[in-house]
Amino acid sequence: MTDLLRLPALELAALLRARKVASLDLVDESLERIEAGNPALQAFADVMPERARAEARSADGRLRRRGGGDPPPFLGVPLAVKDLNLARGSFTRFGSRAFERLFTPFDDPVVALLRRAGFVIVGKTTTSELGALPVTEPDIHPPARNPWDPDVTPGGSSGGAGIAVAAGMVPVAQGSDAGGSIRIPSSFCNLFGIKPSRGRVVNPFLFEDERIIWSCGPMTRTVDDAAAMLDVMAGLTSGSPHWAPPPPRPFAELARERPPRLRVRMAIRATKVETEPEIGAAVERVAELLSRQGHTIETTTLEMPEGIVDEFLPLWQATTATAPIADWSVTQPVTRWLGEQGRHVPPSEVQRIIDKVAAIVLGQFGDADVWLTPTVAVAPPRIGAWRGLSPRDAFFAAADLGVFTAPFNVSGQPAATVPAGRSRRGHPIGVQIAGRPLADGLVLGLARQIERAMPWADDRPELPAQP
Repeated sequence: MTDLLRLPALELAALLRARKVASLDLVDESLERIEAGNPALQAFADVMPERARAEARSADGRLRRRGGGDPPPFLGVPLAVKDLNLARGSFTRFGSRAFERLFTPFDDPVVALLRRAGFVIVGKTTTSELGALPVTEPDIHPPARNPWDPDVTPGGSSGGAGIAVAAGMVPVAQGSDAGGSIRIPSSFCNLFGIKPSRGRVVNPFLFEDERIIWSCGPMTRTVDDAAAMLDVMAGLTSGSPHWAPPPPRPFAELARERPPRLRVRMAIRATKVETEPEIGAAVERVAELLSRQGHTIETTTLEMPEGIVDEFLPLWQATTATAPIADWSVTQPVTRWLGEQGRHVPPSEVQRIIDKVAAIVLGQFGDADVWLTPTVAVAPPRIGAWRGLSPRDAFFAAADLGVFTAPFNVSGQPAATVPAGRSRRGHPIGVQIAGRPLADGLVLGLARQIERAMPWADDRPELPAQP
């Protein structure tokens, strides 16, 4: 195996257009890495070798035959899709026994945009059951393990996507995020990940989504890859934009613009969890870097009123209950408890909670341009740490991981995580950048400024040997 898949997706796309590398070679390398690493890490729930190779041959043919027109931006580049999304020719299990035999003959709207951009889908990445928890330990396969330390979680619910990119199985992956499910695994796996603004990316199931708390987004090693991928997922380069107002220029361009002098509000402490010292120090290092770049740094605390997690619980239950489960008895205890309780939460209560929490978050955000926080305040939990807990206790344990991420899902603001070093135990640490509503381009631009000052892409784990 070569190290081609360690290159950014944009570089691979350029090599493919110049015909210095073949898509089939990239896909073969991806499949070899998956075969070698997946038994130990459990990044993929489904792999599609023959279909992926056929699509790679087709991409190579298009690149050979192309005339004067530009090919799709990522033609021939391997990609992983999360198993909460529908991809043609794959099984979609949603991490659940309730969907073990669901074969998908079509792409959902997000995957269709990615395929239209030229990506070759090599497989479906693992997720927590229905995306309900920020660890990836469904009972339909062994737990997903972090390539930096197999004893701890890669996070969730896009845990498999985080593993796949961090371990070099694919250069980029698609994730989704309802309370931190892109940012938490990106933080734990030393990746860049962004949850876009509400309305930026169409939801895969065409729900009414003006108050929806989750969105699909990219998980990558570089900000440039994420920005170009967000252009695709937002329909700016490969479709029609969703209902959020389109940016003045593509995100790939906005990300490369130097941000103006910004008012940055730094919050290391939150009222609901104690931030570990090493993680707080990482946030402070990034803040010092931004100060040297000319930005104004103010220190504050993320203050959520007493009982706010209890308020968030019925919202999370109602979100889980949207899954079309015929028999909740086959689901895991936490998922079953969330879904069964969620069926009794009226839409008016969901709307009330979203409006209340969003007003609190936006009020605290105030006149800042961005907030800088830990992505996750605590170290990644050990595999099985929550096994044996009651469903309610497991939910509140999970809430500690999402204290800094979930508020921006409810408010609909864009939020990204940037790698910011590692702990003494070698675990990656992420720092979150949250922007004003619809300021995705500014978040990307600031993240790229950080990336240029403290590059992270070459800090990567080794793929473990086959057991």
